[in-house]
Amino acid sequence: MHIAIIGTGVVGVSIARGLKGKGHSVVLGTRDPHAADIMSTAAAADAGLAKPDEAAAGADIIILALPWAAAEQATKALGDLSGKIVIDCMNPLGMVNGALGLTIGHNTSVGEIVQGWLGSARVVKTLNQVGAEMMANNRGLPHRPVMFMAGNDEAAKAAVAKLLVDLGFDPLDAGDITRSRLLEPFAMVWINQALLRGKGRKWALAAITSKENNDE
Repeated sequence: MHIAIIGTGVVGVSIARGLKGKGHSVVLGTRDPHAADIMSTAAAADAGLAKPDEAAAGADIIILALPWAAAEQATKALGDLSGKIVIDCMNPLGMVNGALGLTIGHNTSVGEIVQGWLGSARVVKTLNQVGAEMMANNRGLPHRPVMFMAGNDEAAKAAVAKLLVDLGFDPLDAGDITRSRLLEPFAMVWINQALLRGKGRKWALAAITSKENNDE
């Protein structure tokens, strides 16, 4: 597939690295494709470089890996994405009552807001639940880590699930785009353990199913 990753921060670059060698054509969308550091980063991930709208125009799947504060302007500048699959991997992180938290949540979510911005694009919320390190490389984990996704289009979620498998994840469907309200707080569980409870960043949650017959 042709994948456009909009954003060249740690998350976007980590996803590009995770997709290296998996048979996809990956392009990083950046405002300055000729910057030396960006060119070096893209080369290391075997990714191309283009302006964000150009990268999105040629993509089968567009991944939004942007800071939430910059997301609206950057997303709307991508042009008409009607019918395209758009992965939203953003969390609305900010300081809430003096601590890192979600700035929106109970009545809406980033996933729903992005779907509203993009109209008939097929938005799938996912890749927001672990740190970037696990997106770049999770092969050392004893179990395949789980990655939930939410979206209104079943075919889009099926395509995204294949991409998640290529990134080493076990994809689980959480339901329609409103279920982003579950997935964004779920990210805070990982953040709490990784950053505040001393577990570090190189871990993820897995969905482990019992081999016993549940009917017995």
